[in-house]
Amino acid sequence: MKKLFVLIFFIGISATGFGQLKSYSFEEVDGLQQTQKRKIIVFIHTDWCQFCQRMKATTFKNQEIIQKLNSDFYFIDLNAEEKRDIQFQNQVFKHLPSGNNVGVHQLALELGTQNSQIVYPVLCVLNEKYEIIFQYSNYLSPKDFKIVLEKLKE
Repeated sequence: MKKLFVLIFFIGISATGFGQLKSYSFEEVDGLQQTQKRKIIVFIHTDWCQFCQRMKATTFKNQEIIQKLNSDFYFIDLNAEEKRDIQFQNQVFKHLPSGNNVGVHQLALELGTQNSQIVYPVLCVLNEKYEIIFQYSNYLSPKDFKIVLEKLKE
């Protein structure tokens, strides 16, 4: 009986998404902001960026960070080379090809460009009015990311 209870408990935890970072689309966040206003954290990355992959493997696997992101923010995972059109804030953003099967998405450029360039990974934070309030281009360790989250909560 005890083993059955433990099995049901773990199935229940995994079914509720405990320990998993909830990522939204831009379209979903537009709707969610109508019911509950939150700051939006956009992680802009590419598949070839080593620091981006390292953040995914370390920072975004940290249980404390996952809990804070899921409870206090809307998190959007944006591949800067995304090819699909994205509708956000009554605008349609498109992939801008720059060669054979390469390019960058307009929305990644819009949110991630600093000093006329984009350097991955980019952490872009939008307030409830969709204004950029914070941008950071570089790897953030779990320790440093926790500090950023605490400052954003203030």
